Amino acid sequence: MLNVKDLRAAYGESEVLHGLDINAAPGEIIAIMGRNGMGKTTLIKTLMGIVPATSGAINVDGHAVTGLKSYQRVAKGIAYVPQGRMIFSAMTVQENVETGLTVTGQSKVPDDIYELFPVLLEMKSRRGGNLSGGQQQQLAIARALASNPKVLLLDEPTEGIQPSIIREMARTLRKIRDQKGLSIIVSEQVLSFALDVADRVMVIENGTFVHDSPRDGIDEAKVSKFLSV
Repeated sequence: MLNVKDLRAAYGESEVLHGLDINAAPGEIIAIMGRNGMGKTTLIKTLMGIVPATSGAINVDGHAVTGLKSYQRVAKGIAYVPQGRMIFSAMTVQENVETGLTVTGQSKVPDDIYELFPVLLEMKSRRGGNLSGGQQQQLAIARALASNPKVLLLDEPTEGIQPSIIREMARTLRKIRDQKGLSIIVSEQVLSFALDVADRVMVIENGTFVHDSPRDGIDEAKVSKFLSV
């Protein structure tokens, strides 16, 4: 569903992604792990078109999106949940989710989105800014799903969220994967969450993948070493 080949990106003269390859099958969740400053967020933003790629190819379901603007990539099937959630705090929950519908031509939020996030149905008239951190994260994911994506990108979704909500989020992401068959790429520093949610764990260090393993049989100690400061 997502095929990335030899992806490179730079800030000015400084290259930060050094020829990355990713192949995500339909229904596969891949956790991209690494310490701060190693390239996780830059990778997610480059896939989304926020940071331009200097070379390489990004394909979604066989269609090239490499040169497209972010909003065009959404129309081609990429959805993005940014770090810090970035919901519209003055808008209601329902209005936030409806902003994700723009590329689908629909005006009504599909029922299955509220089935995944029942708390949002209860609070759909409440302003986004009045929700807790965990509820805002659910809202950001619901908004992304409203665009009916093939690939869902999440940048550090567990940041600032309490452990019980993190476990619930892992269950929800697996449910989304099972129901919708989309590919999910999640950048993450919390190993327990990655092992809970991902089918595959890839570790990025200084803009290069240094480890790639299916979750079953993963060497936790080795991955932890990469993550320790």
